[in-house]
Order: sequence, then structure tokens, then C-alpha cells
Amino acid sequence: MPKAKLDHAFVSTAPCEPGKAKTDWYDDTIPGFVLERRKSGGMTYYLRYQDQAGRQKQHKIGGVKDIKLADARKKAQQLRAEVVMGGDPRAKKVLAKAIPLYSEIAAKHLAFAKLHLRSYDTVEMCLRVHILPKWGRMRVTDIDRNAVAQWLSDKRAAGAAAASVEKMRVILGRSFELAAQEGVPGCDKNPTRGLPRKPLNNARERFLSAEEAARLRSAVAASKNPQLQHIVGLLLLTGARMRELLDAKWEHVDVERRSWLIPTSKTGKARHVPLSTAALAIVEALPHFKGCPWLVPNPDTLKPFVSIKHGWQQAIRTAKLPGLRIHDLRHSAASFMVNSGVDLFAVGKVLGHASYQSTQRYSHLANDTLLAAVEAGAAKQVA
Repeated sequence: MPKAKLDHAFVSTAPCEPGKAKTDWYDDTIPGFVLERRKSGGMTYYLRYQDQAGRQKQHKIGGVKDIKLADARKKAQQLRAEVVMGGDPRAKKVLAKAIPLYSEIAAKHLAFAKLHLRSYDTVEMCLRVHILPKWGRMRVTDIDRNAVAQWLSDKRAAGAAAASVEKMRVILGRSFELAAQEGVPGCDKNPTRGLPRKPLNNARERFLSAEEAARLRSAVAASKNPQLQHIVGLLLLTGARMRELLDAKWEHVDVERRSWLIPTSKTGKARHVPLSTAALAIVEALPHFKGCPWLVPNPDTLKPFVSIKHGWQQAIRTAKLPGLRIHDLRHSAASFMVNSGVDLFAVGKVLGHASYQSTQRYSHLANDTLLAAVEAGAAKQVA
């Protein structure tokens, strides 16, 4: 174990002992500080030490061409002090290399979502479009709460909807939660935890009047998409979600019992939707395609529609109902039921709400019905 005073003069002329592939020159002042001189001519600084278990380890400080001698000595002294205090520089370095990029835990998140979540497409899109471009190449330990807060704020300032920004926060945080559950190094601190959030109020209900509903029915009846009138008619009469109807099969419709089974809804539970006489009339008028199990398939592909956006946009222009969303048909179905005197509990059951709170958004409509009742009573007394 040759020793030497590792100064500029020695480093510039340090030999490799004859017949050896390399020679380790130990500094005579800093214990464990080593200059490795290789036969090829390369030289590297290391710190050699024993960990708390007595195992011999070394920590690479840097190549002679990459780091100044004074900086190498200073680093060696720092590392030596860490060892004396019970630390293990090598273990820290190994751990640092084990810290994954965010893109790696995002891949695990996607795999989980594909297996367990019906919202996989939403998660995939949010990661691909918003989160990965910003954080994908960063080590998870380098993603801190302040940086995430600023990123979300910038997204909002750029015009993203509050609900979209909140979705980004939730999905980013969920990646860390899933990784932490698997014990992935560096994921124990979630950078989204504790971020201040403003209450979201994204409720945007539009309720069609009877006259507007009639205009819409007339417009879709003239659509180039022959199925659009059936789809819109059933959505208005059942309050179902569009995807639930587009994926409906004949085997799930029981005409005799006037019931439509939705095997898997947004809540994850099956539910039965009662079919009114008007809804049954539409079902009985639906075209049947040989060998096709779908209730309202695309006539060209005999598979469920991927989208009805084009026909819908043309229809709402014709009906002079700008900005009307397909989901507003669900709200309208609820409003027609409530304004006919149906109680909120029953409306919630028809719509398949998981909780009574979801149906409470229609409580003001029930109040209108009650107000009309007391006004009628008052008018009768005055008469």
C-alpha cells in the first residue's frame, strides 16, 4: 500500500508500478484518500473506508482530468468526516442511483390504471399531454411542492379550467402514492400533499324547456346520422349517460318488465333504468342488424359509436341551441321529472347517483314546483 504526498508535483508524475495494471497511491495526510494510477495512463481520486459493519468500501470522487486536486482533497475530507460520524457515502450514492425518474413511476401508474380504473383514457391523456412533458425526466426527489404549486398556478393562468388543473394535481399525486405503496425509493414525500386548493364549483347545468326539447328532437330527426334521433330521444327520457347508451346491448333490455340493465355504471355498480311508454316506443322502433348485439350501433360499422359529435353539432345549430352539451340531456331529464312532482330520491335512483348529495343540485327545481303549488293554493283562497 504505497503512500505519497498527493500534491500537484506528485500527481503530474505518479507512476504505475511495473508489471501491474494499476497502482493505488494513498495520501499521507487524509486517511483513505487515494489516487488510482492505471497502466493506460488514466488517474482517478477515491476515498477508501470501512463502513459501520467493517466492510471495505470506496467512493469515487472524480477523474484527475475532471476535478482539481484542491477540490478532490476538500471532497475527501468531507467524506471522511461523514464516515467518522457514522455515515456511509457509498450507500448514499447507491441510493441516489436507485431514485427513479418520474416517467418510471408514471409507467407504473398507467399499468395500474389500465388494470383497475375505468378512467384509464383520462389518466393516460393527462399524463401524456400535461404531466410527463414537465416532470418526466426529473428524479422524483427533485420534484418539490413549491415547484408543483407554481406549475399548477401557471396552468391556471394559461387558461386551463380549475377542474382540469385539479385533475393534474390528483394524478401527479396518485403516481407518488402508488409508488410509495410499492416501496419505490424517493417516493415517500408526495409533492402534492398539503398544497392549498380552492373549492371547485364546476356545476354547469343547462335544462331544456319543453319547447327547446321539441326543437332538438326535430333537428336530430333530420340528421344524416339516422341513429341520432333515437340516441337523443332515449337520453332525454332515461337520463342515462351517453356512453352507457352507446354501449347498451339488446340482451340488457327487458321490454316486458320495461327495464334496461346497465351492467357497469360510473359508480361501478349495475343499475336498472325504468323505461317509460315513450322510451319503449323508441326502443321498439330501433332498427335491428343481423348478428349485431348493440342497441344503437353505428350502421356503417355495426359497433358502438366512438363519437356522435359531428351530427350533434349540426343538430344544435339547426335547433338554435348553441353550447348545448350532450350531458345537458341528463340534466334536462332530471328537471322534467322534478318539475312533474317526482321527489329527489326517486330522481337520484333513476339517474344512478351514488349519493343523495349528487341529486341535491336539482333541489332548486323541486322548490319551483312547491312554489307553484302554494301559489295555486293562494290563488284559490283569493278567489
